[in-house]
Amino acid sequence: MKRKRALITGASTGIGREYAFALAEKGYDLVLVARSRDKLDALAHELKKTYKRNIHVIVKDLSIASAPEEIYVELKDRQWQIDMLINNAGAGSTGQLLERSLVQNQQQVMLNVNAVVNMTHLFLQDMVARKQGDVINVASMASFQPIPYMSIYAATKSFVLSFTEGLHEEYSQHGIRVIAVCPGNTQTQFFDQAPDSIKVGKMRSSRQVVETSFKGLRRNQSYIVDGKMNKLLSELPRFLPRRWISKMSARLMKKTMSHTNSGSN
Repeated sequence: MKRKRALITGASTGIGREYAFALAEKGYDLVLVARSRDKLDALAHELKKTYKRNIHVIVKDLSIASAPEEIYVELKDRQWQIDMLINNAGAGSTGQLLERSLVQNQQQVMLNVNAVVNMTHLFLQDMVARKQGDVINVASMASFQPIPYMSIYAATKSFVLSFTEGLHEEYSQHGIRVIAVCPGNTQTQFFDQAPDSIKVGKMRSSRQVVETSFKGLRRNQSYIVDGKMNKLLSELPRFLPRRWISKMSARLMKKTMSHTNSGSN
């Protein structure tokens, strides 16, 4: 039987790296996408040695508009079928909107939103033609509420969740499974650098997030929240006024950034 192949963006570290190990264990060949050649090559070498899978590395910056199509064309030229697409690459920054340049803010939106839409569009069309395929989009607990001083990140992750839920309904009748996974605090480089105000509850592992997403996929859910406490917290915005949540988030973020700034001087 022909082995299935998965494409993982943001594969060099954190949750993306864990997806690579989990899928290699399950027998998938892999296409790994990230910006760091050294980290991708090291990961590919380890996966090949341990699991004897076919691993292909593509070095791309997905905040550049042309990157998704360049990836798609390269794999089309190789006549490689992608059975599972994992849109994991993403980035976030803290502070007021105007503290970063227009270009920096655009890059965050391009990576978190445009790349997810374009990668999904390109590879989904082939899945629909085959009437089979899986798409996993990595969203966030930030998907459920506004977060002042991380406004772009929270808004883009809300987009990912809503986008995924919509696609789940549109394409389930075509044999396609589409799910968003919403991690909370996770042992990754992103959360090591994140402000304390968004770190609520017990830290989860990247492997737990990956296994949670596979569980939701098996159940054909449109989204799944990783962790029982995170699931409970994700429901709070349904019952509390959005303005109240936004104000509370702003106070927590200000407090954290103030402590961080005073500690770094």
